[in-house]
Amino acid sequence: MTDLDTNIPQTARIWNYLLGGKDNFEADRAVGDQIIAAMPHLGTYARLSRKYLARAVRYLAAEAGIRQFLDIGTGLPTADNTHEVAQQAAPDSRIVYVDNDPLVLAHARALLTSSPEGATAYVDADLRDPGLILGEAGKTLDLTQPVALMLMGILGHVESDEEAKSIIDRLMAGLPAGSYLAMYDGGDTEEAVVEAARIWNISAEPKYHLRSPARIAALFDGLELIEPGVVSVTRWRPDEEALAAPDIAQFAAVGRKA
Repeated sequence: MTDLDTNIPQTARIWNYLLGGKDNFEADRAVGDQIIAAMPHLGTYARLSRKYLARAVRYLAAEAGIRQFLDIGTGLPTADNTHEVAQQAAPDSRIVYVDNDPLVLAHARALLTSSPEGATAYVDADLRDPGLILGEAGKTLDLTQPVALMLMGILGHVESDEEAKSIIDRLMAGLPAGSYLAMYDGGDTEEAVVEAARIWNISAEPKYHLRSPARIAALFDGLELIEPGVVSVTRWRPDEEALAAPDIAQFAAVGRKA
């Protein structure tokens, strides 16, 4: 586990601040305020992206019949965490969270619980170490049965498309047919988002790199894209709230391993 340094702004804590949470420090809030000044509606973007996560998990548990979730880049606990949504739809769901931010892990152990029928576990690991992640996840999940791999807002921390695709392929190779990849990430289609990312990358760690929808779609090569494909988070199987929201430069997709 890396040491907690409250003087260096960190992604999970900045995002927590943008979501209206309290698990952040002055350095995180300072960067968050700079970003909000450039893009006042970024907090709304954060909340709409979080709503997509809930819809994706609900689809996977209630419609696709998935009972196992591997959520990498968990972030700080907030409302509608993966295990809460999954176990509401299917109480026997098993969830493994993965992160390497010490504050995230501390809160995860304290706050992310499980239904009696299911299970929740936590792995201290980096996205770039799929072997370790799969090895530890296999202590809670049955990796011979389908798993939903959740990569929510984390692949933007990998600058190279080739490296991001390699990480996905290595993780999915350890999961059986019928498994899913669900993700969203920031897009480069809106000038204000590009400026917010520039400000973020001046001060915060780790850096965040935007991608076009086409580049995000390429990360799903070899998987069957579930309708409606790669779209704004507000357009992926929207509920009434999402339908009332505009398209935003956060793009989402879900793919299935044949």
